[in-house]
Amino acid sequence: MSHTQNPIKFAYWVPNVSGGLVVSKIEQRTHWDFDYNRRLAQLAEEAGFEYALSQIRFTAGYGAENQHESVSFSHALLAATSKLRVIAAILPGPWHPAVLAKQISTIDHLTGGRIAVNIVSGWFKGEFTAIGEPWLEHDERYRRSEEFIQALKGIWTENNFTLKGDFYRFHDYTLSPKPLQKPHPEIFQGGSSRAARDMAARVSDWYFTNGNTPEGIKAQIDDIRAKAAANNHQVKIGVNAFIVVRDTEEEARAVVQEIIDKADHEAVRAFGDAVTQAGKASPEGDGNWAKSTFEDLVQYNDGFRTNLIGTPQQVAERIVALKAVGVDLILSGFLHFQEEVEYFGRKVLPLVRELEENARRQALQAA
Repeated sequence: MSHTQNPIKFAYWVPNVSGGLVVSKIEQRTHWDFDYNRRLAQLAEEAGFEYALSQIRFTAGYGAENQHESVSFSHALLAATSKLRVIAAILPGPWHPAVLAKQISTIDHLTGGRIAVNIVSGWFKGEFTAIGEPWLEHDERYRRSEEFIQALKGIWTENNFTLKGDFYRFHDYTLSPKPLQKPHPEIFQGGSSRAARDMAARVSDWYFTNGNTPEGIKAQIDDIRAKAAANNHQVKIGVNAFIVVRDTEEEARAVVQEIIDKADHEAVRAFGDAVTQAGKASPEGDGNWAKSTFEDLVQYNDGFRTNLIGTPQQVAERIVALKAVGVDLILSGFLHFQEEVEYFGRKVLPLVRELEENARRQALQAA
């Protein structure tokens, strides 16, 4: 089945970090504790979401004063659901690939093969220095992540695995049992820089990019897919979006404006300083957040720019337009997660599936 025939998939950001998904003092009926997240995972599964992405933070900052660890939290969400796949965010440096490979293999067996990983190369220098981890230059962080993924794949698929890398070394190592998922649990990564795209085109199963216009996203997708094809590799694409769906477009736009009007300016500026430095640190100066405005930064990953803001019909049409430029998955953030995930599943997802079916029939007729 071709890309355009596959139904677009939906994931949501797990709020296992306090402060929600916007750096704003607006009311958010979202909580970072497990009881809230367990119910959210169940609602998301019922609503038609295929994936959830748990976050990894080691230190407070930018409104995120409390953080649950991603791997153990992901396992708990998997235990509370039956179909949902949970992606645990991982930082090379704090994790060693041998430890992670064993953790994920065990969770894979305990949950019937529903765990995945998101390899985060790192953007928060203060976090690394706070826990005594070296902070590498931009492209070196991606080089380490690529070697980390090579190690994971080798451990998960080979016996007597050996690797003589610049960051990791293995000598005749065999993991047993290996994961249930074959060839291995899915590997996600993020980024917008050249180094991030090149890494995904070589080793990753999925590539997450920050929010953007369909035109901006298409340029990234065309680049990464051409490079992947040259490497005899395939990579799927997920895009970040902060979704605000209301009965009228005016209501939805008013919510976004209120989020921005009530932004925590000090926290947004501090976050902006950290991430803009990270984005501009790429040699071409075009990494994540390198061109983000203040309004973009109020939502951590430029989620307003994807423009999934409006009525159910408008948002459904924009999702299908994103699919048309090559997007395979929408990574969703919401203001009030539980009620808005339920609303999205009831009001928007059926329209998306209807539009996809109409597009499929038109393609068949044209053929």
